[in-house]
Amino acid sequence: MTETVTYPDIVMLAVPVFIAVILAEIAAIRWMKRAGRYETRDALTSLLMGAGNVVAGIALGFIAYGFFTWLWQFRLFDLGTGIVVVALCFILDDLRYYWYHRIAHTSRWVWAEHVNHHSSQHYNLTTALRQSWTGTFTFMWVLRAPLILLGFHPAMVIFVGGINLIYQFWIHTEAINRLPRWFEAVFNTPSHHRVHHGRNPRYLDANYAGTLIIWDRLFGTFVPELEEETVQYGLVHNIGTFNPIRVAFHEWIAMFRDIVRPGLTLRERINYALAPPGWSHDGSRQTSRMIKQAYLRQHPEQANTPGL
Repeated sequence: MTETVTYPDIVMLAVPVFIAVILAEIAAIRWMKRAGRYETRDALTSLLMGAGNVVAGIALGFIAYGFFTWLWQFRLFDLGTGIVVVALCFILDDLRYYWYHRIAHTSRWVWAEHVNHHSSQHYNLTTALRQSWTGTFTFMWVLRAPLILLGFHPAMVIFVGGINLIYQFWIHTEAINRLPRWFEAVFNTPSHHRVHHGRNPRYLDANYAGTLIIWDRLFGTFVPELEEETVQYGLVHNIGTFNPIRVAFHEWIAMFRDIVRPGLTLRERINYALAPPGWSHDGSRQTSRMIKQAYLRQHPEQANTPGL
């Protein structure tokens, strides 16, 4: 294998399909009475966030890819480009995505770039396009380094990541209820991902999967969508804006304001950056775990139910 290995930019190729499927979802909601809601300003914000993500990728993508191509010279193996290798790369990269996503919900530094994806109080296909502009700066792309060192070409790693991203598009909908049990057992689905976008205490920090829900089942983070508890979408504390600039940067600004507060110890400043979202030096805020504990104090009969 040589350095000339290339794959198509399938995410960009999929954009017309995204638009067509969004229009189909709107039609299904309006005329077929399928579940789901659209709010014009919210949907427009999501589309602008998606466009900004593309611009950021074009402007900054060379940083991660430059690192990957440099790292390629230190690979242990050269696994080639066969279909089995691509499939294995996809599965391992999906596992990488699970851990990236889990870190994004448990470390404020990464949450600052991921939070925008959860900022909509609606759940439809445009929500899938509400992507980060600042992912390059969290350095989470280094999680792909082991794949490259193992012998998966950088272009292949980026390619399978694109497939994963495309897969996740269609699960951002309320128009699809449940799929066959075997599919729900193995793959991420609209039902599973609705849980992930929930702000209900039981649904917080669950279902981090990209394509394969088996990772959540394996690592103990799977929570099913319950018929008796409708998912409430958005953030624990919603930001109440349709301004894409504020959506993209509000948590970064809040985090740096906390870090430079007067009178804090060095450890407290570091915790404001790296501890779970909601951590505070004086206990005035709540992390997801604290929210769940407070909910159980009010509803002790729900202890040991899913997500609690």
